[in-house]
Amino acid sequence: MTSEELDIAFRNAVDSINNHTDPFPADVLLKLYAYYKRATNSQDSPRSNSSNPLVSAFKTNALFQTRGLTTDEAKELYIEAVKQYFLYRK
Repeated sequence: MTSEELDIAFRNAVDSINNHTDPFPADVLLKLYAYYKRATNSQDSPRSNSSNPLVSAFKTNALFQTRGLTTDEAKELYIEAVKQYFLYRK
């Protein structure tokens, strides 16, 4: 897959998640959050002043688990996670 094809597939995957109206399982959301942050090179850390420090801790842990990924690897994993979710959701 070329870089341009990867970018298009990634944007399509993001759009499909953003347009989905049913609630997502927490583990799926955390995985998508971490892959998205790595794929977009977002340096923002989870808000420490969040109303729920437990959510911030889970987000931080999810980001930590993706620390060695390149942006392209994170895009590929995001796309795969989206495909798996829509394939196996009930």
